[in-house]
This record gives sequence, C-alpha cells and structure tokens, in this order.
Amino acid sequence: QVQLVESGGGLVQAGGSLRLSCVVSGTIFSIRDMGWYRQAPGKQRDLVATITSGGITDYADSVKGRFTISRDNAKNTVYLQMNSLKPEDTGVYYCRTTKTIITYWGQGTQVTVSS
Repeated sequence: QVQLVESGGGLVQAGGSLRLSCVVSGTIFSIRDMGWYRQAPGKQRDLVATITSGGITDYADSVKGRFTISRDNAKNTVYLQMNSLKPEDTGVYYCRTTKTIITYWGQGTQVTVSS
C-alpha cells in the first residue's frame, strides 16, 4: 500500500521560507516520478513542481526562481524548498505519485503566508 506523508507547513511572513517534506512508503521510491501540488481555498488543485525518477525538474511559472524540488532516494523523501514566499502561495500542499495507473496523494500540509 502506497502512502505519502507531508510535513513542514506552517505560518510564515511574506518573504520568508519553508521546506516541505514528503515521505513515501509502500513502493520503490527511486523509480517514481513525484510532484507537489497546492490548493488554495475555493480553487482547484494546481501543479507546483515535478521531479522525475532521473532528477529532471519542472515548475509552474508562478514559482520559478523561488521554489526548488529535490529528492533523496535513500530517505524515500521528496522536498519542496520555498523561498521568497508570497501571500498567493497560501494553500494546502500535497505530494503526488503514480504506480501503474493509480494516483496516490498525501493528506496535505497547510502553508499560510501573511502579508
């Protein structure tokens, strides 16, 4: 059974930083592509960043230059380093992976950026 557990969210002032972590179990982490998504109140869940099993990264335009996704295969963990945070970055952040045709999500971690 694949499980994803996020942590690291919190309340931060605009301009501050947070690092989110997502620990994955129940699958061979090193071969999984991973993604971070966020959902603001009343809005759809949007892609923030992705990292392939080979380490290739991609970002939403709104976070390029401020956020960095990375992975540690020895720890079965994917990270999202968020710098220069803005109030519009507020939302619940989820990590995601797929195994065969099934998509798995974590429970999410709340990030609130105050102005």
